[in-house]
Amino acid sequence: MPKVPSTLPLSGLFGVIKPSGPTSMHIVNQLKTLVEKSRLFVEAEKLEKGAKKRKRRGGGNVKIGQGGTLDPLADGVLVVGVGKGTKRLNDFLDCSKEYRTTCLLGCETDTYDSEGARVRVAPWRHVTQEKVETALAKFRGEIQQAPPIFSALKMDGMPLYDYARKGIPLPRPIEKRPVTIHSLELVEWKGSAHAFRWPEKQFSQDQKAALEKSLSTVTDAHAVLEDAADPEEGAADAPTAFVLKMKVSGGTYVRSIVHDLAHELGSAGHVVTLTRSRQKDYVLEPEEEGDRRCVPWEVFEEALGEEGEKDDEGWLKWEREVLDKIVIVDGGKGNP
Repeated sequence: MPKVPSTLPLSGLFGVIKPSGPTSMHIVNQLKTLVEKSRLFVEAEKLEKGAKKRKRRGGGNVKIGQGGTLDPLADGVLVVGVGKGTKRLNDFLDCSKEYRTTCLLGCETDTYDSEGARVRVAPWRHVTQEKVETALAKFRGEIQQAPPIFSALKMDGMPLYDYARKGIPLPRPIEKRPVTIHSLELVEWKGSAHAFRWPEKQFSQDQKAALEKSLSTVTDAHAVLEDAADPEEGAADAPTAFVLKMKVSGGTYVRSIVHDLAHELGSAGHVVTLTRSRQKDYVLEPEEEGDRRCVPWEVFEEALGEEGEKDDEGWLKWEREVLDKIVIVDGGKGNP
Protein backbone atom coordinates (compact mmCIF):
# COMPACT_ATOMS: atom_id res chain seq x y z
CA MET A 1 0.00 0.00 0.00
CA PRO A 2 1.52 3.36 -1.04
CA LYS A 3 2.63 5.60 1.80
CA VAL A 4 0.84 8.93 2.17
CA PRO A 5 3.30 11.85 2.37
CA SER A 6 3.32 13.57 5.73
CA THR A 7 2.74 16.96 4.15
CA LEU A 8 -0.39 17.63 2.15
CA PRO A 9 -1.74 18.80 -0.25
CA LEU A 10 0.34 17.57 -3.18
CA SER A 11 1.29 18.84 -6.61
CA GLY A 12 2.56 16.37 -9.14
CA LEU A 13 2.36 14.34 -12.31
CA PHE A 14 0.80 10.97 -13.08
CA GLY A 15 -0.17 9.04 -16.18
CA VAL A 16 -3.67 7.97 -17.17
CA ILE A 17 -4.57 5.28 -19.70
CA LYS A 18 -7.02 7.18 -21.90
CA PRO A 19 -9.73 5.10 -23.62
CA SER A 20 -10.67 5.56 -27.25
CA GLY A 21 -13.71 7.82 -27.69
CA PRO A 22 -13.58 10.84 -25.36
CA THR A 23 -11.42 13.88 -26.00
CA SER A 24 -8.36 14.52 -23.84
CA MET A 25 -10.05 17.64 -22.46
CA HIS A 26 -13.08 15.58 -21.41
CA ILE A 27 -10.77 13.22 -19.51
CA VAL A 28 -9.08 16.14 -17.74
CA ASN A 29 -12.42 17.74 -16.85
CA GLN A 30 -13.68 14.46 -15.41
CA LEU A 31 -10.50 14.07 -13.36
CA LYS A 32 -10.89 17.60 -12.06
CA THR A 33 -14.23 16.74 -10.47
CA LEU A 34 -12.41 14.13 -8.38
CA VAL A 35 -9.20 16.03 -7.71
CA GLU A 36 -10.87 19.20 -6.45
CA LYS A 37 -12.72 17.18 -3.79
CA SER A 38 -9.68 15.26 -2.54
CA ARG A 39 -7.56 16.19 0.46
CA LEU A 40 -4.61 14.81 -1.51
CA PHE A 41 -4.69 17.98 -3.60
CA VAL A 42 -6.74 20.50 -1.61
CA GLU A 43 -6.13 21.77 1.91
CA ALA A 44 -8.71 20.32 4.27
CA GLU A 45 -10.06 23.70 5.36
CA LYS A 46 -10.61 24.68 1.73
CA LEU A 47 -12.60 21.60 0.77
CA GLU A 48 -15.89 22.83 2.20
CA LYS A 49 -15.35 26.33 0.84
CA GLY A 50 -14.37 24.80 -2.48
CA ALA A 51 -17.60 22.79 -2.67
CA LYS A 52 -19.64 25.97 -2.21
CA LYS A 53 -17.51 27.79 -4.77
CA ARG A 54 -17.92 25.03 -7.35
CA LYS A 55 -21.66 24.97 -6.85
CA ARG A 56 -21.91 28.74 -7.18
CA ARG A 57 -19.45 29.46 -9.99
CA GLY A 58 -18.30 26.13 -11.38
CA GLY A 59 -14.78 26.90 -10.19
CA GLY A 60 -12.36 24.87 -8.13
CA ASN A 61 -9.26 24.96 -5.97
CA VAL A 62 -6.83 23.08 -8.17
CA LYS A 63 -5.08 23.59 -11.50
CA ILE A 64 -5.04 20.52 -13.73
CA GLY A 65 -3.89 19.92 -17.28
CA GLN A 66 -2.45 17.37 -19.71
CA GLY A 67 0.91 17.15 -21.43
CA GLY A 68 0.03 16.26 -25.00
CA THR A 69 -3.42 15.84 -26.55
CA LEU A 70 -4.56 12.50 -27.93
CA ASP A 71 -7.16 12.40 -30.72
CA PRO A 72 -10.59 11.11 -29.63
CA LEU A 73 -9.96 7.90 -31.60
CA ALA A 74 -6.64 7.32 -29.82
CA ASP A 75 -6.06 5.52 -26.54
CA GLY A 76 -3.04 5.09 -24.30
CA VAL A 77 -0.74 7.27 -22.25
CA LEU A 78 -2.00 10.72 -21.23
CA VAL A 79 0.22 12.59 -18.75
CA VAL A 80 -1.70 14.71 -16.25
CA GLY A 81 -0.33 17.50 -14.08
CA VAL A 82 -1.99 18.78 -10.90
CA GLY A 83 -1.16 22.01 -9.09
CA LYS A 84 2.45 23.02 -9.62
CA GLY A 85 2.79 19.86 -11.68
CA THR A 86 1.11 21.72 -14.56
CA LYS A 87 4.28 23.80 -14.90
CA ARG A 88 6.14 20.64 -15.87
CA LEU A 89 3.76 19.56 -18.62
CA ASN A 90 5.78 21.30 -21.35
CA ASP A 91 8.47 18.69 -20.70
CA PHE A 92 6.18 16.14 -22.35
CA LEU A 93 5.43 18.05 -25.56
CA ASP A 94 8.82 17.72 -27.24
CA CYS A 95 9.81 14.35 -25.80
CA SER A 96 9.94 11.12 -27.81
CA LYS A 97 6.74 9.06 -27.96
CA GLU A 98 5.86 5.58 -29.10
CA TYR A 99 2.73 4.57 -30.99
CA ARG A 100 1.05 1.54 -32.48
CA THR A 101 -1.41 2.22 -35.29
CA THR A 102 -3.51 0.31 -37.80
CA CYS A 103 -3.73 1.57 -41.38
CA LEU A 104 -6.67 0.66 -43.62
CA LEU A 105 -5.95 1.08 -47.32
CA GLY A 106 -8.16 2.19 -50.19
CA CYS A 107 -9.88 5.17 -48.59
CA GLU A 108 -8.77 8.65 -47.56
CA THR A 109 -10.72 10.76 -45.07
CA ASP A 110 -10.72 14.46 -44.27
CA THR A 111 -9.24 13.87 -40.80
CA TYR A 112 -6.89 11.06 -41.95
CA ASP A 113 -8.63 8.68 -39.51
CA SER A 114 -11.86 6.70 -39.23
CA GLU A 115 -13.58 9.52 -37.32
CA GLY A 116 -13.71 11.57 -40.51
CA ALA A 117 -15.68 11.53 -43.75
CA ARG A 118 -14.66 9.70 -46.90
CA VAL A 119 -13.19 12.07 -49.51
CA ARG A 120 -11.24 9.79 -51.88
CA VAL A 121 -10.94 6.10 -52.72
CA ALA A 122 -8.14 4.33 -54.55
CA PRO A 123 -6.96 0.81 -55.52
CA TRP A 124 -5.31 -1.27 -52.81
CA ARG A 125 -4.93 -4.82 -54.18
CA HIS A 126 -1.50 -4.07 -55.66
CA VAL A 127 -0.06 -3.25 -52.20
CA THR A 128 1.94 -6.14 -50.71
CA GLN A 129 3.69 -6.58 -47.39
CA GLU A 130 7.03 -6.29 -49.16
CA LYS A 131 6.05 -3.00 -50.80
CA VAL A 132 5.04 -1.53 -47.44
CA GLU A 133 8.29 -2.60 -45.79
CA THR A 134 10.27 -1.06 -48.65
CA ALA A 135 8.29 2.21 -48.57
CA LEU A 136 8.80 2.65 -44.82
CA ALA A 137 12.48 3.47 -45.37
CA LYS A 138 11.46 6.84 -46.83
CA PHE A 139 9.76 7.79 -43.58
CA ARG A 140 12.56 6.98 -41.14
CA GLY A 141 15.02 9.50 -39.73
CA GLU A 142 14.61 13.25 -40.07
CA ILE A 143 11.75 14.05 -42.44
CA GLN A 144 9.60 17.03 -43.40
CA GLN A 145 5.95 16.52 -42.50
CA ALA A 146 2.84 18.58 -43.24
CA PRO A 147 0.19 18.41 -40.49
CA PRO A 148 -3.36 17.56 -41.63
CA ILE A 149 -5.72 20.48 -42.22
CA PHE A 150 -8.11 18.89 -39.72
CA SER A 151 -5.81 19.50 -36.76
CA ALA A 152 -5.66 21.94 -33.84
CA LEU A 153 -2.46 23.53 -35.17
CA LYS A 154 -3.03 27.28 -35.50
CA MET A 155 -2.37 29.55 -38.46
CA ASP A 156 -2.62 33.27 -37.74
CA GLY A 157 -4.32 32.44 -34.44
CA MET A 158 -7.03 30.17 -35.87
CA PRO A 159 -7.03 26.33 -35.71
CA LEU A 160 -6.60 24.75 -39.13
CA TYR A 161 -9.83 22.78 -38.72
CA ASP A 162 -11.76 26.06 -38.47
CA TYR A 163 -10.51 27.13 -41.90
CA ALA A 164 -11.68 23.79 -43.35
CA ARG A 165 -15.06 23.72 -41.66
CA LYS A 166 -15.95 27.37 -42.28
CA GLY A 167 -14.67 27.55 -45.84
CA ILE A 168 -12.10 30.27 -45.08
CA PRO A 169 -9.19 30.25 -47.56
CA LEU A 170 -5.86 29.43 -45.97
CA PRO A 171 -3.63 32.53 -46.01
CA ARG A 172 -0.68 30.35 -47.07
CA PRO A 173 0.19 26.67 -47.50
CA ILE A 174 0.49 24.54 -44.38
CA GLU A 175 4.21 24.55 -43.75
CA LYS A 176 6.04 21.28 -43.55
CA ARG A 177 8.11 20.96 -40.41
CA PRO A 178 11.00 18.77 -39.41
CA VAL A 179 10.21 15.72 -37.27
CA THR A 180 12.30 12.70 -36.40
CA ILE A 181 11.09 9.14 -36.84
CA HIS A 182 13.49 7.22 -34.60
CA SER A 183 12.04 3.85 -35.57
CA LEU A 184 9.22 2.66 -37.82
CA GLU A 185 8.36 -0.95 -38.50
CA LEU A 186 5.59 -3.14 -39.83
CA VAL A 187 4.64 -5.44 -36.94
CA GLU A 188 1.48 -7.13 -38.23
CA TRP A 189 0.11 -7.78 -41.72
CA LYS A 190 -3.65 -8.25 -41.38
CA GLY A 191 -4.41 -8.38 -45.07
CA SER A 192 -8.19 -8.76 -45.37
CA ALA A 193 -8.56 -10.78 -42.14
CA HIS A 194 -10.11 -8.03 -40.03
CA ALA A 195 -13.42 -6.31 -39.31
CA PHE A 196 -12.41 -2.75 -40.27
CA ARG A 197 -14.43 -0.97 -42.95
CA TRP A 198 -14.28 2.43 -44.57
CA PRO A 199 -16.37 5.17 -42.93
CA GLU A 200 -19.92 5.37 -44.23
CA LYS A 201 -19.92 9.13 -43.75
CA GLN A 202 -19.09 11.06 -46.90
CA PHE A 203 -18.58 14.76 -47.54
CA SER A 204 -21.75 16.61 -48.49
CA GLN A 205 -21.56 19.01 -51.41
CA ASP A 206 -21.55 21.94 -48.96
CA GLN A 207 -18.67 20.41 -46.97
CA LYS A 208 -16.70 19.77 -50.14
CA ALA A 209 -17.29 23.34 -51.27
CA ALA A 210 -16.10 24.69 -47.91
CA LEU A 211 -12.92 22.60 -47.95
CA GLU A 212 -12.25 23.43 -51.60
CA LYS A 213 -12.56 27.11 -50.72
CA SER A 214 -10.18 26.84 -47.79
CA LEU A 215 -7.61 25.02 -49.95
CA SER A 216 -8.21 27.05 -53.11
CA THR A 217 -5.30 29.42 -52.59
CA VAL A 218 -2.70 26.76 -51.80
CA THR A 219 -3.42 23.52 -53.70
CA ASP A 220 -5.49 21.76 -56.35
CA ALA A 221 -8.44 21.01 -54.09
CA HIS A 222 -10.46 19.33 -56.83
CA ALA A 223 -7.83 16.64 -57.18
CA VAL A 224 -7.69 16.11 -53.44
CA LEU A 225 -11.46 15.85 -53.10
CA GLU A 226 -12.28 13.75 -56.14
CA ASP A 227 -14.39 10.96 -54.63
CA ALA A 228 -14.59 8.49 -57.48
CA ALA A 229 -16.56 5.26 -57.40
CA ASP A 230 -14.93 2.42 -55.52
CA PRO A 231 -12.23 1.17 -57.97
CA GLU A 232 -12.59 -2.32 -56.56
CA GLU A 233 -16.30 -2.33 -55.90
CA GLY A 234 -17.70 -5.81 -55.50
CA ALA A 235 -14.51 -7.28 -54.08
CA ALA A 236 -15.34 -10.13 -51.74
CA ASP A 237 -12.50 -9.41 -49.35
CA ALA A 238 -12.01 -6.42 -47.09
CA PRO A 239 -9.46 -3.71 -47.98
CA THR A 240 -5.93 -4.44 -46.79
CA ALA A 241 -4.94 -3.42 -43.26
CA PHE A 242 -1.61 -3.54 -41.44
CA VAL A 243 -0.13 -2.42 -38.12
CA LEU A 244 2.82 -0.09 -37.64
CA LYS A 245 4.91 0.53 -34.54
CA MET A 246 6.95 3.71 -34.27
CA LYS A 247 9.01 5.92 -31.99
CA VAL A 248 8.81 9.58 -32.97
CA SER A 249 9.79 13.05 -31.84
CA GLY A 250 7.36 15.56 -30.39
CA GLY A 251 5.12 17.27 -32.95
CA THR A 252 4.84 14.20 -35.21
CA TYR A 253 1.39 13.41 -36.60
CA VAL A 254 0.89 9.65 -36.89
CA ARG A 255 -2.16 10.31 -39.07
CA SER A 256 0.06 12.13 -41.57
CA ILE A 257 2.57 9.27 -41.66
CA VAL A 258 -0.22 6.82 -42.56
CA HIS A 259 -1.73 9.24 -45.09
CA ASP A 260 1.61 9.94 -46.79
CA LEU A 261 2.66 6.27 -46.73
CA ALA A 262 -0.56 5.27 -48.50
CA HIS A 263 0.17 7.87 -51.20
CA GLU A 264 3.71 6.50 -51.55
CA LEU A 265 2.14 3.07 -52.14
CA GLY A 266 -0.09 4.41 -54.90
CA SER A 267 -3.22 4.04 -52.81
CA ALA A 268 -5.12 5.90 -50.11
CA GLY A 269 -5.34 5.11 -46.42
CA HIS A 270 -6.40 6.23 -43.00
CA VAL A 271 -5.87 5.37 -39.33
CA VAL A 272 -8.41 3.01 -37.74
CA THR A 273 -6.66 2.39 -34.40
CA LEU A 274 -4.04 4.45 -32.58
CA THR A 275 -2.40 3.72 -29.22
CA ARG A 276 0.24 5.84 -27.51
CA SER A 277 2.29 3.28 -25.63
CA ARG A 278 4.97 5.64 -24.32
CA GLN A 279 5.37 9.33 -23.57
CA LYS A 280 8.83 10.01 -22.15
CA ASP A 281 9.00 7.70 -19.09
CA TYR A 282 5.24 7.02 -18.82
CA VAL A 283 4.34 3.71 -20.44
CA LEU A 284 1.61 1.12 -20.80
CA GLU A 285 4.05 -1.73 -20.18
CA PRO A 286 7.37 -1.04 -18.37
CA GLU A 287 10.38 -2.17 -20.38
CA GLU A 288 13.26 -0.14 -18.95
CA GLU A 289 14.50 0.97 -15.57
CA GLY A 290 12.72 4.19 -14.63
CA ASP A 291 9.57 3.47 -16.65
CA ARG A 292 6.41 4.66 -14.93
CA ARG A 293 3.05 2.90 -15.02
CA CYS A 294 -0.22 4.73 -15.62
CA VAL A 295 -3.55 4.56 -13.81
CA PRO A 296 -6.27 2.75 -15.83
CA TRP A 297 -9.17 5.04 -16.70
CA GLU A 298 -11.61 2.48 -15.27
CA VAL A 299 -10.35 3.36 -11.76
CA PHE A 300 -11.47 6.96 -12.18
CA GLU A 301 -14.63 6.02 -14.06
CA GLU A 302 -15.70 3.84 -11.15
CA ALA A 303 -15.08 6.69 -8.70
CA LEU A 304 -17.05 9.12 -10.86
CA GLY A 305 -20.05 6.80 -10.85
CA GLU A 306 -19.92 5.89 -7.18
CA GLU A 307 -17.64 7.24 -4.47
CA GLY A 308 -16.95 3.80 -3.01
CA GLU A 309 -15.64 2.81 0.39
CA LYS A 310 -12.70 4.46 2.09
CA ASP A 311 -9.89 2.39 3.56
CA ASP A 312 -8.81 2.42 7.20
CA GLU A 313 -6.92 5.68 6.68
CA GLY A 314 -9.83 7.36 4.91
CA TRP A 315 -8.59 7.13 1.32
CA LEU A 316 -10.59 6.06 -1.72
CA LYS A 317 -9.36 3.50 -4.23
CA TRP A 318 -8.56 6.07 -6.93
CA GLU A 319 -6.57 8.16 -4.45
CA ARG A 320 -4.46 5.12 -3.50
CA GLU A 321 -3.85 4.38 -7.19
CA VAL A 322 -2.67 7.94 -7.78
CA LEU A 323 -0.49 7.88 -4.67
CA ASP A 324 1.16 4.74 -5.99
CA LYS A 325 2.10 6.39 -9.30
CA ILE A 326 2.36 10.15 -8.75
CA VAL A 327 5.64 12.01 -9.11
CA ILE A 328 5.48 14.74 -6.50
CA VAL A 329 6.60 18.09 -7.87
CA ASP A 330 5.84 20.14 -4.78
CA GLY A 331 3.93 19.38 -1.60
CA GLY A 332 2.79 21.03 1.57
CA LYS A 333 2.56 24.61 0.26
CA GLY A 334 -0.81 24.39 -1.36
CA ASN A 335 -1.57 24.62 -5.05
CA PRO A 336 -1.09 27.69 -7.24
